[in-house]
Amino acid sequence: MIVTYGVVFTFGALIGSFLNVCIHRIPRNLSIVTPSSRCPSCGTAIRPYDNIPVISFLLLGGKCRSCKTGIPFRYPLVEALNAVLYVAALWRYGLGWHLLFLFAFSSAMVVITFIDLDFQIIPDVITLPGIPIGLIAGSLLLPDPFARDALLGFRDGAIGLLSGGALFYLIAVLSRGGMGGGDIKMMAMVGAFLGWKSVLLTTFAGSLLGSVVGLFLMIVKGKGRKTKVPFGPFLAIGALLSLFFGQELLALYLRR
Repeated sequence: MIVTYGVVFTFGALIGSFLNVCIHRIPRNLSIVTPSSRCPSCGTAIRPYDNIPVISFLLLGGKCRSCKTGIPFRYPLVEALNAVLYVAALWRYGLGWHLLFLFAFSSAMVVITFIDLDFQIIPDVITLPGIPIGLIAGSLLLPDPFARDALLGFRDGAIGLLSGGALFYLIAVLSRGGMGGGDIKMMAMVGAFLGWKSVLLTTFAGSLLGSVVGLFLMIVKGKGRKTKVPFGPFLAIGALLSLFFGQELLALYLRR
């Protein structure tokens, strides 16, 4: 298992390197396939030995080999974070084909988080394909985060899809634009992948985290109540908490 965890961690870091490309290019409507990875400052193509996740950043001292411009710390952070999420999925759910879909879901949450932080958008290119993929995968092999050794099933996935989309559509209507269409589609995807219970936990956890951060910004940073704070990252954290600790959090709540 040590070897397996090492392979999964390495695979997650490699995919994390690709996620950095997605985070940079998707909101700018650029191809994620071509050209190859380049320095954002000087445009020099990054050599393969300078593109090793995390390690290359450390060896280069966080700077581009060609122009010596600093490389944002976000790059190794995304690589390491994605690797840790892949290992967590293996630890929580064990080996199986379901892992590929859990990997994809976790990576989608990472990309959504960092794009929403920078651009205040949640791209349809991630959420719209994710809805049917999550529903189909959930019907066949995805585990239920709230029931050990049980599959999610089509019914829970379908209810999750509808409840996630409908709940956030209602919030968008009542808030008169305070909630965007990207959040609606994101929660429909979360529901399709993880079921309706995860929609409730994700909404609660995301709202709680968002409120805490909002109060912090108001008190410490002097931000006003009308300052826009992207909600996608908080929903992503809530969804990942649901994925990895849904059963434990439910048990903790029921013991209150």
